[in-house]
Amino acid sequence: MTDLLIGDAAALRALPGTGAGPRAVVMTMGALHEGHATLIREARRIAGPDGQVVVTVFVNPLQFGPNEDLDRYPRTLEADLALAAEAGADAVFAPSVAEVYPGGEPEVRVTAGAMGARLEGAHRPGHFDGVLTVVAKLLHLTAPDVALFGQKDAQQLALIRRMARDLNFPVEIVGVPTVREGDNVALSSRNRYLSVADRASALELSRALLTGKAAVAQGPAAVRRAARAVLDAAATAEPPVVLDYLALVDPADFTEVADGHTGEAILAVAAKVGTTRLIDNMPITFGTGERS
Repeated sequence: MTDLLIGDAAALRALPGTGAGPRAVVMTMGALHEGHATLIREARRIAGPDGQVVVTVFVNPLQFGPNEDLDRYPRTLEADLALAAEAGADAVFAPSVAEVYPGGEPEVRVTAGAMGARLEGAHRPGHFDGVLTVVAKLLHLTAPDVALFGQKDAQQLALIRRMARDLNFPVEIVGVPTVREGDNVALSSRNRYLSVADRASALELSRALLTGKAAVAQGPAAVRRAARAVLDAAATAEPPVVLDYLALVDPADFTEVADGHTGEAILAVAAKVGTTRLIDNMPITFGTGERS
């Protein structure tokens, strides 16, 4: 699979385009799983047989806080190359930190603004500045027509869309629905850290979201109450689900929706189970007369 691998920006720039179809890019931090494979397959579908699919693998130090798991984050490049090839990638760009940040930590960065300070941003200060900075750099380096991101990281996706719009990046940002395992746990590279007991407790996150969504006909307040009841009970599990936040937000700016809200919303949760922090979310539509 090493023929897919590109390690430096010069080789990436020399990668010939097809000239006949679009270039679609999937950005990852590696430790690829079926959720990433779904993104790559969708990129392949969009690019078509005459287009090109580039997967990036880069563990970005800028988005990790001082007490977060940068050193612990799994590096599985050989397995990543195999999965990317099987899913339809034409190239895998896996640069070093020195390649992406040749002058060390950059003095000039993209700021995520007010939306980046909410929810995940409030619990992980500076995280989204680091995400947007590396995404901006990788968009410049890979020069895609389309870039695909998972909806599991809904706030990240919203911020990338906003950055592309505000800074006039000539790229279409496509969100791909969250991929879940058979027990409804959202696929994540961090799931590998969960013990058997942790995994049982982690089920309560998706159960809270589904329980909240089931109350959509009764309005936002009922959705919040229903989801909160599940998480309150999960706080007494063993191990407990230690909640960071439960929020029902407008997908445009991630502010809490009012009780009379109609239209699209996102029910989002973040919690720690054992030593592993997990996030999940579910789109909900209010006021259509049907459950989303």
